[in-house]
Amino acid sequence: MIRHFLKLEWKQFFRSSYFGKSIALKIIMGFFALYMLASFLMIGIGTYFIIEKEYPSADPLLFVNGWLIFVLVGDLIFRYLMQKLPVLNIKPLLNLPVKKEKLVHFVLRKSAFSFFNLMPLFFYVPFSIVLIGQGYNVPGVLGWLFLMFTLVLSANYINFLINKNNYALGIMIAVLGSLFLVNKYEIFSITDLFAPVFQSVYNNPVLSLIGVFVLVGVYYVNFKLLRSKVYLDDAIKSKEEVASSADLSFVDKLGDVAPFIKNDIRQIWRNKRTKTVFFMSFIFLFYGTIFFGEETYRVKMPAFLVFAAIFVTGGFTLNYGQFIPAWDSEYYNMIMSQNIRYRKFLESKWYLMVVVSLTLYLLSIPYAYFYGLDIFLMITAGAIFNIGFNSLFLLFAGSFNRKRIDLNKSGFSNYQGTSATQFLIIIPIMGVPMLLFWVFNKFVSFNAGVLAIAIAGVLALAFKNYFMNLIENRYIQNKYAAIHAFSQKS
Repeated sequence: MIRHFLKLEWKQFFRSSYFGKSIALKIIMGFFALYMLASFLMIGIGTYFIIEKEYPSADPLLFVNGWLIFVLVGDLIFRYLMQKLPVLNIKPLLNLPVKKEKLVHFVLRKSAFSFFNLMPLFFYVPFSIVLIGQGYNVPGVLGWLFLMFTLVLSANYINFLINKNNYALGIMIAVLGSLFLVNKYEIFSITDLFAPVFQSVYNNPVLSLIGVFVLVGVYYVNFKLLRSKVYLDDAIKSKEEVASSADLSFVDKLGDVAPFIKNDIRQIWRNKRTKTVFFMSFIFLFYGTIFFGEETYRVKMPAFLVFAAIFVTGGFTLNYGQFIPAWDSEYYNMIMSQNIRYRKFLESKWYLMVVVSLTLYLLSIPYAYFYGLDIFLMITAGAIFNIGFNSLFLLFAGSFNRKRIDLNKSGFSNYQGTSATQFLIIIPIMGVPMLLFWVFNKFVSFNAGVLAIAIAGVLALAFKNYFMNLIENRYIQNKYAAIHAFSQKS
């Protein structure tokens, strides 16, 4: 029976209408997956020697064990954001003599072969081999590796339980952030607290069986939950939703663009993918913590600080702007049939990006306290560049979008609407400010590099009306091509 399920999955994959259309993207993602596996492999091999060099007095295994709690929580967050849960189209099978338990077991066991389960093992296995090669106790290392293997699979099934919970992501980010801040500012040492916990498995390999109990427990909970939902009446029952509305009269002050902005706000709040983009922009607000605190970037690669500064305030602009006007693809025909000026439609998108960027900028003020005034000035320049240059450039790039988007599908690990345009626009929106900063920082000063980025944004903003006219004409010229493209359903 399992073999028959696999055949059905194989045929569904190759016979689907979207297979041929997305083959290029699959190839690109395949190369990216190989790159990630190679990176984890190299990290797994080199971690022992890096720790031995940088911290001569530290035991590499004990050192890694101290940071495992951060790795495990981070893995859950990464899975929540990126991992697609396996789906078996069970509706045609529910009226056939197939045991429902087999359907559920197949879905759960299929998920064990996910790329997200394989990737961590490319670190743990090489690291364990190096430990054995360096004279560590073989049973202890194998017991530790077995525990890591069971915890990776447990994280896979925990993701089943939390993936549909809207509060789970916020809780996990809060936990990870709290652990990081408590450890960084030495309120107490998280690494010293958890290192002995995982080290005890190395000292007593029998304790690795705890991972088995955890794995069996979360698997059983998943099985019971999924089994309770595998019924034909549940499969055909329509989902009932209560419509809700909000008072958006404050937008009326913006004049002719107000109706479009109201429509965009409702669209963002009522659809999965747009809501995902909106909330993800606030997660990107913390992106700078990865770069700004590292002396390597400040001293040797300051241009990469610009990359982070752009993301801090531009998370929404970059993620929302790159799919304009595909967000409206489901009713694009209706919009284009109205007696409206295209300029107002485009300006509503511009206002939305600007307001969210300004909000994120205000929320980024604490960076001045934690990382200094120079970093905050760079974030300020990045915000000006996002508002001035990037918002207009993304509107222009949107005139090339020809991919329809289903707003009800999740935004995580969803590449619908993605084309070569989305990859190409990364070059100017990130390359231009980084190049400006690099040139002026190298030949003049740090402040000159920051000022150059800000001036570029101000100039784009000063000539906004001129650029908007060019962008409007571009959209009008491609109006019917876009209507035809958005009318095509995969």
